[in-house]
Amino acid sequence: MTRSLGLIALTAAIVAAAPASAEMYKFKAPDGSTHFTNAPADPRYQRMGFTSGTEAGWLRLPQGDPEPYAREITEAANRYGIPERLVTAMIRAESGFNPRAVSRKGAQGLMQLMPSTASVLGVRNSFDPRENIDGGVRHLRGLLDRFPGNLPFAIAAYNAGEKAVTAYGGIPPYPETQDYVVRVLRLYGIEGISTPQTRIYQTISRDGTVTYTNIPPRGRP
Repeated sequence: MTRSLGLIALTAAIVAAAPASAEMYKFKAPDGSTHFTNAPADPRYQRMGFTSGTEAGWLRLPQGDPEPYAREITEAANRYGIPERLVTAMIRAESGFNPRAVSRKGAQGLMQLMPSTASVLGVRNSFDPRENIDGGVRHLRGLLDRFPGNLPFAIAAYNAGEKAVTAYGGIPPYPETQDYVVRVLRLYGIEGISTPQTRIYQTISRDGTVTYTNIPPRGRP
């Protein structure tokens, strides 16, 4: 298969859990690749307008091809004892398999490592797929160990930071983080790793706090 990501690098737009809207921007790089984002950090991005929808209809952009990074994903997943499909889901949610992705907060590469995190992990070049994936998966392994048996908490910590999850005693009440957890879990299932024995339930308390658990609410199977 050709390295389609080298020709067209698109950030994936994933179905959100609730109605929302986002202003989209794009630019075409000198190498011919086209980049999309809702948080432009480069003046070359041009405004496309707003996209909105619910589960029935978000703008869906073509996703990058994971195949060019299959070996790196397999090696890192095996090295740190994490399912390959979970790594794939994380990368889809983080960068849409764009190795040059940079967030408005400065996170870089396939697994969107912040420079400070990359430094701690010993990642010298976050735009190098092998280094980035190894560092990101190693970071995820640490979070899974920090929150044993609670994948949603580990995913939230990857997005918002371990301190935020600890401070709130769960998934922080940040819309971005809450949407991110739902998105990764859905991608994890879409990628073929849904397990009938384990279900994740979402509950919203009166103060708006979102909680994820594998313990079903009363009246649910």
